Parts: sequence; structure tokens; C-alpha cells
Amino acid sequence: MSTKPTTTDLEWTELDQRAVDTARILAADAVQKVGNGHPGTAMSLAPAAYTLFQKVMRHDPADPEWTGRDRFVLSAGHSSLTLYTQLYLAGFGLELDDLKSFRTWGSKTPGHPEYGHTRGVETTTGPLGQGVANAVGMAMAARYERGLFDPEAAPGTSPFDHFVFAIAGDGCLQEGISGEASSLAGHQKLGNLVLLWDDNHISIEGDTETAVSEDTAKRYEAYGWHVQRVEPQENGDLDPAALYAAIEAAKAVTDRPSFIAMRSIIAWPAPNAQNTEAAHGSALGDDEVAATKRVLGFDPEKSFEVADEVLAHARKALDRGREARAEWEKGFGEWRTANPERAAEFDRIAATELPAGWEEKLPVFETGKGVATRAASGKVLQALGAVIPELWGGSADLAGSNNTTIDKTSSFLPADNPLPEADPYGRTIHFGIREHSMAAEMNGIALHGNTRIYGGTFLVFSDYMRNAVRLSALMRLPVTYVWTHDSIGLGEDGPTHQPVEHLASLRAIPGLNVVRPADANETALAWREILRRYTKVFGEGNPHGLALTRQGVPTYEANEDAAKGAYVLFEAEGGEPEVILIATGSEVHVAVEAREQLQAAGTPTRVVSVPCVEWFDEQDQEYRDSVLPPSVKARVAVEAGIGLTWHRFVGDAGRIVSLEHFGASADGKVLFQEFGFTAENVVNVAQESIAAARR
Repeated sequence: MSTKPTTTDLEWTELDQRAVDTARILAADAVQKVGNGHPGTAMSLAPAAYTLFQKVMRHDPADPEWTGRDRFVLSAGHSSLTLYTQLYLAGFGLELDDLKSFRTWGSKTPGHPEYGHTRGVETTTGPLGQGVANAVGMAMAARYERGLFDPEAAPGTSPFDHFVFAIAGDGCLQEGISGEASSLAGHQKLGNLVLLWDDNHISIEGDTETAVSEDTAKRYEAYGWHVQRVEPQENGDLDPAALYAAIEAAKAVTDRPSFIAMRSIIAWPAPNAQNTEAAHGSALGDDEVAATKRVLGFDPEKSFEVADEVLAHARKALDRGREARAEWEKGFGEWRTANPERAAEFDRIAATELPAGWEEKLPVFETGKGVATRAASGKVLQALGAVIPELWGGSADLAGSNNTTIDKTSSFLPADNPLPEADPYGRTIHFGIREHSMAAEMNGIALHGNTRIYGGTFLVFSDYMRNAVRLSALMRLPVTYVWTHDSIGLGEDGPTHQPVEHLASLRAIPGLNVVRPADANETALAWREILRRYTKVFGEGNPHGLALTRQGVPTYEANEDAAKGAYVLFEAEGGEPEVILIATGSEVHVAVEAREQLQAAGTPTRVVSVPCVEWFDEQDQEYRDSVLPPSVKARVAVEAGIGLTWHRFVGDAGRIVSLEHFGASADGKVLFQEFGFTAENVVNVAQESIAAARR
């Protein structure tokens, strides 16, 4: 087979074209074999994906986690075969049998790409638009990483310079999260980000004219992006040469993110299925697959046909990756020699180790004093920020309320931003009023590696973030959500801003650790435990959500057992406990006051603070029984939210002081009084539980 280039600007041989067509046939065969999936987009996008993986991106298929690699995000995750076929062809570890087992139990090729499951998959994408925001986060992290290790280098000369490429479909750009993220990317002038839009005019319900009439390219121009259009060839196929030229032009624009609109025909070149909604999410059918193979010059009687010379040609990506890696390693070695202190810092951060002595910087708060846990969290961040340079974050335009400003003099903003604290490598991120994309961008930052990210908003607005938070947990990413104003205690803003069901619903997400500290010292210990868990030594990668108070709460002596999720804050006096009061957050002090009244009446009462149910569940049975002895049946749980969490802890004789309805607009102290979060009510409920336990 001839290898003579067929284009002038891009070396594109007949073997390259055959590899693209092979990817198309593999996608059609894989879906046909399992009987379900999304063949059409993978077929039409094959030239774009092949161009990226074989002609554009710097990567080493033998080491998909290489620090110097470009990143690729398939935001249109339903078209997972777009990615899987390229991972197979380039030699990332997938083989033909993996494509044959597409979407089946135990395979490396699940229906949507899953991070940590398949080598070369940078993020889990399924819900549309999440990948766009992930890519924005990766681009932000790349800039911050450069600031940590090589800020003085000229553009394009640092070993930490690389690109983030993403492919999005119509659905991704219709979801609001992508608009939020794209707006921020334009504002941040992320010149290392290239987003390719598959403009195929087809969605599940048919032509996109059913739902969209805007000029998407102009929308991205309005966001501040560099925008190009790539028209198809006369036969309707994507034009690799034109696309390559557009990508190279995009890479040359370093002061803006780039958007490339690729007009494509879904399921090209299937004779009857192309340009139809059926090709989006259904197998083409045996006859149509055979007809497509005839069009492309493949044997219609064969399935999963891959010519040896085609695979050998595509697997040259391994050689190019090895060469690119060696070249990068040379520059990286020169950087290490010239920057020994930064190199040592890089090694520490890459190993997810924390600086020596960092725990000594944690503040210890004076007992008795009333401190809002949001304020305590802010003190912790400012203290740790001085010694943990990789720790950075911000909030969704609520920094003053969330206390998430790690450094008031340093904002993560492009150099030409008019604000005096603007710094392209700044510590404080201004995510804007974009909670959903903030959470997904945090996922992208964590996925990129070499930094530790947090982001804040009000707890009630975790609803806006929930899909991305779920993906944080699904991917087990070390991200920290700072959710403040965690109950009706926020007061006059009323029920629209008062979380009621949120703590219980967030605890329902597998893998998310919800931490609701009782006071300032518990808050400091919570931050310490979260950061400790985000190390390879500890082996923990689960996300955490801190639920923090707006109002001041009494400060108690720090207790190391807070890191175990639940512990005895105050022990019963005068004998074994007759009743245990279990509480979290701002309700702990209510339980403490109730204990004082019960003790005064001669009832030995234990108070258990439960900052994190999930951490407590990790402890062995002996410890859990020592905190909540099975012999003590009288128990009362107190939390200013729905009681769903607490039934398994209180048992049949137990009672729950909770809020099973929405709040109201009034002073927080008034609301706690009116809704029964008082020592007197807890005492009454405790007496009921004691009576029930004696029956």
C-alpha cells in the first residue's frame, strides 16, 4: 500500500486514511455486536480523533500519566468508541478483544469512558457538558502548576507547558454547565485550551433545529474565545488537513482559548443511516454495517477487520511518544538542574506528600469563645496557605461569606486583568456565580494533578453542583467542597437559602465524605484529616464536603478522635450513661446544654459529636461500640435538617430532633427556638427515649 502523502500541509497517507476508516468500522461492529450504543458520532469523528492522537497531541501511550503530556477530554462521552478506537490504534493498552467486549460486564470499554478504569481515559464523562468544564479546570491547573514550578520561563519553553484538547457535541454545548465553564475560560484567557465542537446538527429527537437556533460560534466569540470553522470535504467527510491547520492556528493563539466548529455528518459514510437521529444511539443493523464496509472498501463478511499494516502504522505512536518523552525529559532535567529547590518541591507534590511540619501551623482556638465554623475554616486556610503552596481555591462569588480567600493579595486572573491583585499564577480563584461548572472545574483541576483544590458556596446551592459532586465521588477525586450557611441558623434569608434535606442527600452519595464540625477546633482537625487523606501514604482519594456555620458556636477542647468521625465529647457523670445525645455542627452545643440539665436532674448523659458519619463508619466495631455502646438504648440525635441519617444510630427506642419541613425567615436564634432545637426540647425528647428503652 502506498504511503505517499495525499495532502501538503499535513502528512496524511493512504495508511492514515485506512486507519481512520478502520476506526469507523470498528465502531460500527462494536455497537452491532453488543446490540446497543452510539455508533454514528464515533464514525464521523474518526478523522478528528485520529488527527489529535496521531498528528497533534504530545503523549506517550506507554505512560498515560506522564506529567508533560497533553490532555484529551471526550466531553461527548456517549461516543466512547471515538476514544476507545484511538487508544487501541495508538497502543495505550486496549486490544481488539476489548473492543469486541464493548459495554459488557468487566470490559475495559464501558458505555461511557471511566477514569481509573481504562488507560488513557483522563476523566469520566457521561452527563453532557461535564467534560467541557473538566477541560477548563485542567487548563487552569496547568497554568497554576507552571506558576508553582517555572513561572519565569518564556511562553512555550517550560516543561510544564502543554495543551488541553476536548471534543464536545451539540448536547454538551446545550447544557448550561458548558456555558458557565466557557464563560470562565474566556475570562481567564486560557490559551492552552482547544475545544472542538462536533457540529453535526443531530440529537436524539432529530435535527437540532428542534431546540437550537443560536449562532454557537458567535456565542464563543462573545465569551472571548478564538473561533474557527472547519468545513467538510465535498464528499461530506471531515477534512483532516483543514482540521490540522485549524488546530495549529489555535495552538498559536496563546492569549485566548480556542473553539473549532467542525461541521460533520453523523454516521458518515453509512449509505442510509448517515445524517439520521437513529445513528446517534442505535446499532446500524447488519445490512447497513455491511453496506458501509462496501463503501469503505472493507469485506462486508468480516467483523473487526484490522489490517496488520494499518495497526503497525498507527502503533508508531508508541515510537513518537517515546521520542517526545525523551525530548521532554531532557528539558525537564535541565530545569531540575537550574531549579533544585523547585525540583524538590515538585517531587514532594507529585508524590502527594505534605511539607514537613505543616500540622504545626494549624490554629488552635480558645475554648469557650463563640466562633462560626466558616470563620475558623478561613483561619485554617490562611494558616496552611503559607506552607502548602499547592493548596488553592476560591468560591462562587461568595468568598466573604465562605471565608475561602487564601490570599487577598493574589487572585488567579490573567495578567492584563485590571484588578491590582491579578496574577496569572494567583492563589485565589474567582469562579463567579457558576456553582455547577465550579464543581466540575475542580474535578478537572484534581484530575490534572500536582495541586490541591477547594471551592466554596452556600450548602443550599450544592443542589446546583450535585451532578459534578457525584462524579467527584465516582472518580474518587481529592476535591474539597466548602459549603457554608449550613442550616436554618443562617436566619433571615429564609427557606430558599436554608438547607434542610441537603446533609442527608449528600450523605447518600457513595464515596462523598460529609464533614460537619461542631466548633472551631473540630474544623481545624477536619481540615487536617482531609489533607492527610489526600496523600498516597494514606491511600484515600474520596472528595469531602465541609458543612460550616454562619453563626458563632461555642468552642470546646480539641479532641484527636474527631478524625474518627464520632467521639465522646462529654462523658456521663455519676455512672454509666442512661442516654446518649448524638449531634453534629451547631446542634452539638444544644446537646451539651441539654446534658447539663439532665445531669443536674440525676440522669448520667453522654454527648457524642459526629463530625463525619462516613469516617465513623470506617472505624472498627470495637471503637464504634465504645462511642455508642449497644447496651445504651436511649439515644437522641440532634441535627437541624431532615432526620434520615440518624435512624440507624438511634434504634427503636431512640428519638430524633430534626427538621422535617422547610424553614422560615427570621433570626437564627428565633428559628432554633421555634423549631425545637433547644436544650429544653432535647431534654424532653431524651426522657421519652429513656422511657421507651425501659419498656
